[in-house]
Amino acid sequence: MSELLSNRWPDNSDNDLCWFAMNAPFRRELDAQKLLDEMSIESFIPMAYKVIMRKGKKKREWCPVVSNLIFVHATRKCIQEVKTYRIPFLQYLTKSDEGRSLPLVVPNNQMEQFMRASQIKNEKIVYLTAHELDRLGTGVRVRILGGPFDGIEGVFQRVQGCRSKRVVVVLQGILAIVLSEICLDLLEVLE
Repeated sequence: MSELLSNRWPDNSDNDLCWFAMNAPFRRELDAQKLLDEMSIESFIPMAYKVIMRKGKKKREWCPVVSNLIFVHATRKCIQEVKTYRIPFLQYLTKSDEGRSLPLVVPNNQMEQFMRASQIKNEKIVYLTAHELDRLGTGVRVRILGGPFDGIEGVFQRVQGCRSKRVVVVLQGILAIVLSEICLDLLEVLE
């Protein structure tokens, strides 16, 4: 699973485009995304419909799945300038490595698959947080062949609360998507 998430700056280069997992405290992830859009910097916030109580009435709203979480596609140099001059509240999500705090960097191919899986609105998908990820067992790496999730790779495993095994697309240590039930004929086992 270590290939899914890098715990270091990519090649120590300031000019490599990569996905940074970031935090926008006090539920300002949508504000941060708007500012990034104005600067033509790609970002992604996992969103889903949630039922929310407003003034005593239930409402179905399109909201961020995890509060404060935003993924930013930029170079290290660019994101440092953005943090310093335009969006000071934006913070790196980090992981400790030999006493140092290093930003969490998500590989491009893993992020692309995660975004593709999360943007299919007609399918029932469930998101798991980092805490819930720890409770998952190990599974078999698979690729889906056909259907709305065609080409997406993940882990085929049992998930608590589901009757059958599901394909889980994981951003290790950050977030995961549990896809709707997939026909076994559409799964290719990866080495």
